[in-house]
Amino acid sequence: MTRDARGLGGAWTRFQRHEFPSPSPDLARFVARFWVVTWDYDEPYRQLVVPYPKVHLTFRDGDAVVNGVSSGHRIKVLEGRSRVFGVEFRPGGFRPFLGAPVSAIMDREIDAREVFGAVPSRIDVESVEEFLRERLPEADPRADEAADIVAFIAARPEIARVDLLAKQWGTSVRGLQRLFAEYVGIGPKWVIRRYRLHEVTERLAKGAEIDWASLAVELGYADQAHFARDFKEMFGEPPTRYAERY
Repeated sequence: MTRDARGLGGAWTRFQRHEFPSPSPDLARFVARFWVVTWDYDEPYRQLVVPYPKVHLTFRDGDAVVNGVSSGHRIKVLEGRSRVFGVEFRPGGFRPFLGAPVSAIMDREIDAREVFGAVPSRIDVESVEEFLRERLPEADPRADEAADIVAFIAARPEIARVDLLAKQWGTSVRGLQRLFAEYVGIGPKWVIRRYRLHEVTERLAKGAEIDWASLAVELGYADQAHFARDFKEMFGEPPTRYAERY
């Protein structure tokens, strides 16, 4: 299958622009960052969207939706000239707004009005921050704990199994699973796998030469085949094919 050249070798930067404003300090307990993507395509482009353990509130063309954590990659078709504004919540940070287990919206897109009751009339950082402040819930220490555990996973590449994570955190595997279902929206095993594979894409983005067999062992896989299978399931294509994007 012929690949779209606009998705290879970093060519997307000629067609898209990304901005990532930081939230104000009073919102940083809930919001990781804001993001703005603008694009201009003469022909439709199939954008690969890779998953992270975070909930997003997105605004586009007058619509506002909440995207739960996705368990796998998605494809978004971008065409013409347009813009999306998004709110990326910290892991655990959306649970106080939702008032229900975040796993209930995994792999789902729901109307933002179901959660917030309304949507802001203007879509920029200042207006969306004020919108969130008017609906700011009570802080939840369990949400903070969930965010801390996800950050711990991201920072500790040697954590490759849930039982090791539970031991490090002084809790049980079952306790972690309950916390993640309630606050993160997907299980700890998935989050560990996601951040180990994230290290692969980080190296590719820096232009590193990859020894795939050695890397598979380094990331805790029994062999390269298991690593490649997990990578394709998460990103939609084998690691060597994905590497062509850089």
